[in-house]
Amino acid sequence: LLHKWFHDTETFGGIDEVNAMTVATIGLDGFPKSRVVLLKKFNEEGFIFYTNYNSEKGKAIAANPNLCLSFFWPAMERQVIIKGVAEKTPESVSDGYFASRPDGSKLGAIVSNQSSIIPSRSFIEDNLKKLEREVSNKEIERPVYWGGYLVRPQSVEFWQGRPNRLHDRIRYTLQTDYSWKIERLSP
Repeated sequence: LLHKWFHDTETFGGIDEVNAMTVATIGLDGFPKSRVVLLKKFNEEGFIFYTNYNSEKGKAIAANPNLCLSFFWPAMERQVIIKGVAEKTPESVSDGYFASRPDGSKLGAIVSNQSSIIPSRSFIEDNLKKLEREVSNKEIERPVYWGGYLVRPQSVEFWQGRPNRLHDRIRYTLQTDYSWKIERLSP
């Protein structure tokens, strides 16, 4: 169903970043925090996105890998809410994706100590210029602190808007035998 909804949304038109999703974690301060990232791949194993492992998000996932992903496509009156458990992707997967990125994105991932406090915008821009000089005409390697997370779903809820707020809500819950229990929820 998710493959179908992605395809429907892509072909609907007028929707930027169909793969934009909210990732919600429980921070080290005990508060939930959500932010938008881009889904890069999904298959029968789960959902993959990439980030700095030392970021606030990465530290939160290391402390508590249970998180929530959500997609919202208002033009389609659809959302998908996924509860899952995150784990780092194998280094080879992170390496492959990093190698496919434009050089500017690679350098941005290296120069940004994501979520840390910096003194000014010029601080990060100056560090980028310095790094550009250092790696000129060299292959840009993926830093060990940057890579992917695979989120293995435990439940997936599909929400379809309907008239009179009588929306369709269908929840798939993973069972111990790896089958999916499908339930309709009241709107």
